[in-house]
Amino acid sequence: METYNILVLQGEDVGRHLGCYGDSYAQTPNLDQLAAEGMRFTNAFSHAPVCAPSRGGMMIGCYPWTKGNHHMRSTLSHPPRCYTHELRDAGRYVAWPSKLDFNFEPTEGWCDTQEPWHTQNAPKQPFFLYENFSHSHESAMFGDLRPNWHHPLPPEAEGLAPHDPDQAQVPPHLIDCPESRKQVADYYDNFSVIDAQIGARLKWLDDQGLRDNTIVIFLSDHGRGLPREKRWCYDAGIHLPLIVRWPGTLEPGSVCDDLVAWVDVAPTLLALAGAPIPEHYQGQVFLGPDAAPPRECVFAGRDRMDEVFDYVRCVRDKQWHYIRNFAPELPWAQNQKYMEQQPIMPIMRKAWAEGRLEGANQLFFEDEKPIEELYDVEKDPDMIHNLAADPALAPVLEQMRTRLQGLTEEFGDLAQTSEEELVAQGLVEDRIEEYKERFEALPEEWQLGPQPLPTTLREFEASKAD
Repeated sequence: METYNILVLQGEDVGRHLGCYGDSYAQTPNLDQLAAEGMRFTNAFSHAPVCAPSRGGMMIGCYPWTKGNHHMRSTLSHPPRCYTHELRDAGRYVAWPSKLDFNFEPTEGWCDTQEPWHTQNAPKQPFFLYENFSHSHESAMFGDLRPNWHHPLPPEAEGLAPHDPDQAQVPPHLIDCPESRKQVADYYDNFSVIDAQIGARLKWLDDQGLRDNTIVIFLSDHGRGLPREKRWCYDAGIHLPLIVRWPGTLEPGSVCDDLVAWVDVAPTLLALAGAPIPEHYQGQVFLGPDAAPPRECVFAGRDRMDEVFDYVRCVRDKQWHYIRNFAPELPWAQNQKYMEQQPIMPIMRKAWAEGRLEGANQLFFEDEKPIEELYDVEKDPDMIHNLAADPALAPVLEQMRTRLQGLTEEFGDLAQTSEEELVAQGLVEDRIEEYKERFEALPEEWQLGPQPLPTTLREFEASKAD
């Protein structure tokens, strides 16, 4: 196979809100053009709806709950090799100038430089270049609380027109109010900034004369930072954009509906680079002459989110979306200090306390989760109607259970071991008390239900025994 350079561009906290995915509210001309020049994937999924477990699993080609980096946040005591180690061993120059958030610190030799690549000439040897675009991070919608590192706007974004909040599409699980519309519009504004930055990176590639021999990949880590989206295993949290431009190989403007998992990214990048794929990888190649047969389903999971314990697993095929809640006694809307900074959260909590929520926007605030959830994604993409109790769908439910059990039997699931035990075994560093302290520091107006809520599996099991 001809040697191609590889350029990976990753959006942060963004879903499939692009014009090329049919979103008429979006202003993403550069990414739309990239899709017109390459292949757009319609069934690409993260294995985790939050940053570090998603990115960490991508870096090592394994589901995070099989290696110990599944909690947000945890830290592996003995960091594994990244796929970039394999790329460098195969002779690739690796530049990674932006975000490191894997629930482990990469070991020596994982990249050649962390300096920006787009401000200098391209490397002479075959390269792998990466950049994360953070302007769309959840915190950029926090209003006056947004971090300074999102401002000022990058020069590429000058002249962009803001999105009209009155035209924003508010998802059914949120109250349709001015605050919701502004938060959604802010997200689209921030995504437009990313699109402009990506346009500049693609121009750099053209200016270097490298368009025709570089594979360009755009993807995200997980869904946008809204309640019941980021951090949750619903479609909005894990169903993501994936665009690949491979000149001379992928038909311009083509569309692929094969199921792709983020654990497939590492083995695929190694295959494209002609590098050996470690045998312990749990993903498969989805592009090129070494591509495996298409998947029947993909998997995802949610575990501790900062100071909030949970244990959720998900199985998804092209029609059915199955969720197994292993801690159903815990509500969806547990307080998580970071998430509570979203402008919509205090409004939703007040409406819930006053009994003003109804229908779809009440779902997130129910006192308990069902043990199982099943959604027909073709008829119900917002995942509002849980069909798990429908007798006619018992065969589908059983098939999904079997798939999840098969995955667990093949690779294991460390969420079934308490975090205290993982610490005692030396697998992960102890960060439990750190997040308990964060929870105890919650302002009184952010409190929900009986306190304290469990932080770990051991505390959760103890609360059930009581």
